[in-house]
This record gives sequence, structure tokens and C-alpha cells, in this order.
Amino acid sequence: KEKKETTEQSVEVKLDYSATSALKYLSSDELSGRDTGSEGIEKAAIFIEKVFRKFEVKPYFESYRDSFKLKEVDGYNVVGVLKSKQESNLKPLLIGAHFDHIGHIKAVEGDSIANGANDNASGTVAVLELAKFLSDKDLKRDVIFALFSAEEKGLVGSRHLANKMKSMKVEPYMVFNIEMLGVQMVGKDYRAYVTGYEMSNFTDEFNKSYEDPFLGFLPQAKEYGLFKRSDNYPFYEVFEIPSHTICTFDFTNYEYYHHVNDEFEELDVEAFVKLVDDLKPGVLDLANSDKNRINLN
Repeated sequence: KEKKETTEQSVEVKLDYSATSALKYLSSDELSGRDTGSEGIEKAAIFIEKVFRKFEVKPYFESYRDSFKLKEVDGYNVVGVLKSKQESNLKPLLIGAHFDHIGHIKAVEGDSIANGANDNASGTVAVLELAKFLSDKDLKRDVIFALFSAEEKGLVGSRHLANKMKSMKVEPYMVFNIEMLGVQMVGKDYRAYVTGYEMSNFTDEFNKSYEDPFLGFLPQAKEYGLFKRSDNYPFYEVFEIPSHTICTFDFTNYEYYHHVNDEFEELDVEAFVKLVDDLKPGVLDLANSDKNRINLN
């Protein structure tokens, strides 16, 4: 067993990882749209686990898998953690995104694979990039990285994890969830919007890390009730803590939501990578704040 683990570790270290290659792989036809319970989502999970190992993100549970049942389907989140080396009573920051999508749908010109490049390979890669960035930092609090499945089935994976953490008496400081960052906003004085904007002081506190506002308010997010439509919401329900999703898809800048053309080639990959890089100072500040500055209004 020891020899096998050593071999696996050496393989992980050699993983040729970059944000661009990860985005391309996770949204490739090989993964068949990453439907929960499919062979494609298993391949995605294996890849995420390899990236976690490469950057020494440890399994949060006994393994990276947080398993649940969805009717007859075996589902699982992939959950890792970077532990603080400091002695503190600070609550953990949870950074998340769903890595599932909707698999095969009605064919368009012979293509039936809903690749989910923007939704939500982009959010998944953003989480991996933040894990990579934080992996060599001296963190003041633990940071949990959760890649949820069955989001597309009704937030099943995130609800399972929230309830499991509740039973463990582990309450996050806040939940920083990421959705659809692969196309950029136009004509706004901020880079990404926040769901549940008015429910906490999160946006104001996050923007203190920047000269110009990074996060902002999108009226349509409130109008369409987006706060309740992504994996932040179960944590708000279970813990009543600040729990938000950031996103750049504003219903006008991308026409391939849940469409077979939601593919790598349709994204502005260079702008996406820059956006994720620019997120890092604000996220580091969240992880290294020595008091719980984010509070519900």
C-alpha cells in the first residue's frame, strides 16, 4: 500500500495543470456533459482529485469523496481542505462550485453533448486556481474547497454537505460560491455580481481589497431569485450565515446556457484567467482575516 501511494503521488506531481488546460478538459466531449452518476463526472472527479493532490490540498473527509444517494444514482461531492498552521478558533472559509452539468440533451446539428464549459467548468477551474494559489500561503483559518455535484438536480450535493457539516458541528465563516465566469460583463463598473447582495456586508468587505469595485449588484439577480438557485443557498438555510455566489453571466452576454454550444471555444479564456487571477487578493483577505468581518445584515 505504501509503495502504491508513493507511486500515485509521483504521478500527481507530474500532472500538466494550467487553468486553460483544465477548462478545456472539463468541458471536453470525453466527459459527456458531466451528468451526476455518469462516467463523465467520474473522470472529472478523478481530475479534480489529482489537482488537489498536486497542490497538497488534503481530503476533508477520509477521502475526497462526499457520497450521497440521488434516487438510484450514486452522487458525490469532491471536498478538500488547506489547514491553517496557526492555533485559532476562526471558522473555516468554504469556497465552492458545482462541477456537474446536464449531460446529453436534444441534439443540435448532430451534437447532443451539453459540455457545460461556462456552466460550470469555469467555476470549477476557479476553485482549483484558488486552491493552487492558497496552497503555499500561511493561512489564519482553514479553507475548505467543495466541488458539488447534483446542483443541476436541485442543489442536492450542497444540501447534503451542509447538513453533514451541521451534524459535525462545523459551521463555515461564510460560503464563497462560484458560477459561470467564462464570459465577461460589459458596460458595468464592476467585474462580477453577487447573489443575495443585500443580505450581508460581503460585497463591501471584499471590495476593500481593490481600488475599483470588483463585485457589484445586478438587478436581474434579485429579480430572478438567483440567491436561491445555486449551491450557496443550502448553507444559508442550514447555518444562517453569509453565503453568496459570484457570477458574470448576466442573461445578455452568453446565449448558450444549457445548450450544446456551451463549449470551450465560445469562452473568452484569456479574460477568464485574468478574472480569476484578480480574484485572488480578495479571497486571500477572506482567508486571512483574523476576525469574522462578514456578517448578515
